[in-house]
Amino acid sequence: MTAVTGFTLDGEIEEPVPPDAVRLPPPRVAPPPLPFCTAEPYERITHTYGKAYRDLMRAFRGRFDNPPDFVARPRDEHDLIRVLEWAENSGVAVVPYGGGTSVVGGVEPRDLGPSVSLDLTRLDRVLEVDEVSLAARIQAGMLGPDIDRHLVAHGLTLRHFPQSYELSTLGGWIATRAGGHFATLATHIDDLVESIRAITPRGVWESRRVPGSGAGVSPDRMLLGSEGALGVITEAWVRVRPRPAHRASAAVRFPSFGRGAEAVRTISQAGLHPSNCRLLDPAEARLTSGGDGTYALLMLGFEAADHPVDAWMDRGLELARSHGGTWDEVRPGGGGQGGAWKDTFLRMPYLRNAYPAIGLVAETFETAVTWDRFAAFHAAVTGAVRDALGGTGIVTCRFAFTYPDGPAPYFTVLARARRGDEVAQWDEIKRAAGEAVLTAGGTITHHHAVGRDHRPWYDRQRPDPFAAALRGAKDAVDPAGILNPGVLV
Repeated sequence: MTAVTGFTLDGEIEEPVPPDAVRLPPPRVAPPPLPFCTAEPYERITHTYGKAYRDLMRAFRGRFDNPPDFVARPRDEHDLIRVLEWAENSGVAVVPYGGGTSVVGGVEPRDLGPSVSLDLTRLDRVLEVDEVSLAARIQAGMLGPDIDRHLVAHGLTLRHFPQSYELSTLGGWIATRAGGHFATLATHIDDLVESIRAITPRGVWESRRVPGSGAGVSPDRMLLGSEGALGVITEAWVRVRPRPAHRASAAVRFPSFGRGAEAVRTISQAGLHPSNCRLLDPAEARLTSGGDGTYALLMLGFEAADHPVDAWMDRGLELARSHGGTWDEVRPGGGGQGGAWKDTFLRMPYLRNAYPAIGLVAETFETAVTWDRFAAFHAAVTGAVRDALGGTGIVTCRFAFTYPDGPAPYFTVLARARRGDEVAQWDEIKRAAGEAVLTAGGTITHHHAVGRDHRPWYDRQRPDPFAAALRGAKDAVDPAGILNPGVLV
């Protein structure tokens, strides 16, 4: 760790508080007499937090101050409706829960009073596959790998791989506007949604299944990113595609992050639409891809089901060369430094679970900004976070997604933890990052969602009339305010 980050850990390995030693506050309300509801302590523990560092740290220390009073696992929409009816009549908050991978406090029943965690993972089937229109109707609680395993039998794929892919659900992706596989074009789950069905306390919210519509404000767009505040998503029609048969990838080195950014801008504005166009600064390249810290690294890739992609790759590399890019080879699939980065990317949700034990504090945050402001934005945000670290630790940046008008930078922060004070330390980093992002003109989140952790900045980012309209929509479908209170409104 020292050679890569420039700081040392204390070498102490701390043991977590075991689940049987956790003392939960007693339930404030008894669960309804339904066979799919339980107040069993382990269920309450495992449904208290998401996967932000502050969540991991509190769980590691056995701190569960605001657990749900019980957990409900509905088997179908009828079960779900029964829970909502009971909760509305009883004044109990309902927090929808998919894979539990939120890193912004989206599934934590923080300061809500009596609450139920509504676990949707029993809604886990592919209901229909339309091989003519290339679409599939899938229940919201289905995990990413299970979706892909089912579609492969039809020669199809959803092709949506967020970093939490193995642990997260379709409903969670839709509710949080998750970012997925493609670094350009279909960057969000939004672009793959054809129709959504949700249950609200005032009835079913289901949009018509059509390829596109100009009929007023889109009911799908209102549910995308709604984070469980407007309804509980139960299923969706999503666009699928034939599995790619043609691929090409290259790891392109640049003498600086700035030169690499200019190359990415040129490629994204050329209309080539690579499937992978992720740029790592020298520090991140060193941490994740075997770099030596002297160059930025661009993972450039193209794929298609119908036709070879060599011409697109050739032109992309030609543009990269014009900005100082060099590479060793073009690979038909993966491997090399690009493969090393992909392996690290997929392992990270598991590796970060060890951070509390080894005394490492970590934060990741992402945003988006236009190209004309990027250089100043990057300097301001990186500087503010480094100041919050007090001159220790490391701040890295990569482009998670790329648009013709700007990138979506993704920052990683690593530092030696202040043992016993890690949550406060993380809060300091989070505040510095949020303030810097908003002040420099970025969005408080590109694909991690708002949750409870981003609310202070989201409230400042959105227009006041829109906030009032959003509150009005929530009052219409959830007049008792039981659906995930504290997120969005």
